[in-house]
Amino acid sequence: MNKIIFRKIAKFGFATIIGLFIASTASSFECKQKRTSMAKPSGFPSRALTMIVPYGPGGGSGQIAAAMAGAVTGHTGVSINRDHKPGGSGTVGMTAYMAAPANGYTVLEHIDDASSAHALDSSRPNPAVDLIPLVISQVTFSQIYIRTNETRYNDWSSYVKWVKAQNGKSTIANVSKEGSMERVTMKFITDGAGLKIQQISFDKGAPRYGALLGGQVDALYEQPGDVRKFLDAGKFKPILTIFGERPSVFADVPTHKEMGMNFEPLLRFRGFYVHADAPPDRVKWLQWAFQRAYCQDSYQKFNESKYMTVIDSYRNTPGAKILIRSTIKQYREVYKSMGLKVK
Repeated sequence: MNKIIFRKIAKFGFATIIGLFIASTASSFECKQKRTSMAKPSGFPSRALTMIVPYGPGGGSGQIAAAMAGAVTGHTGVSINRDHKPGGSGTVGMTAYMAAPANGYTVLEHIDDASSAHALDSSRPNPAVDLIPLVISQVTFSQIYIRTNETRYNDWSSYVKWVKAQNGKSTIANVSKEGSMERVTMKFITDGAGLKIQQISFDKGAPRYGALLGGQVDALYEQPGDVRKFLDAGKFKPILTIFGERPSVFADVPTHKEMGMNFEPLLRFRGFYVHADAPPDRVKWLQWAFQRAYCQDSYQKFNESKYMTVIDSYRNTPGAKILIRSTIKQYREVYKSMGLKVK
């Protein structure tokens, strides 16, 4: 098993804490939630749960929400109804969730956007304080993709050369929210490589991927698991990996550091939460249900199919809080270095 240990370093005036990452395989997987069953506290839940998902069903959040809901139902028998509320890069769904009754019957799927939103504006919910993370179940890196049949460029170097010749007219599909992991990283990339690129905003995954597939944009910023079907079909190919070293599954794709961009990668993470005011006995059951669901064969196969075993994706509640707090601190320093007003 390969182990990559990143040390604490300072770049752009902020401290980056990444910790220990482990490339795992299905054969070496060991469930960290050892409890195989748990009695329902006072009969909870006696009906289906609702999962608010702040993004559309076609993107990474929609896919993980479906996979986790299926895994929880599979081992508890409790149904979960998914309620997609896209918009504002997660803010619409977060607002709806915080307005829902804090009785444990409504859970939230969210990504690192919740942490970066709080980092920029402390009046926004803090995922480690206002919410209780049940489990972080995906941690991954990002890449830049082009169409496999693209004739204007075929790798990062030729893409950079082409972009520079366009005088700011080249385009890349990305999410809409300024200050998000994707937008911040693209600023690092364009500054580091000396590029001018128009970022075309999409909140939903399917239109974002369709824009590259249909030629409406020249490139795409995304995580590999979210576009796995396009990679397998030979429609997309990565030309840059934003990570500390080349993952073995993308051994022929250079990293941003190899291409001369000296910044520490910001990672995408996805997880599931419940309101901090939910009854403690219900919280404990939900923690067990979601952490044990991570261990289900169906969920592990899903994560493996999405390249989510390249990095150790599992964080229980204490581990999730450490990840979230360090991420908030990291983003605050990033935003200050970018001249943004941090509230």
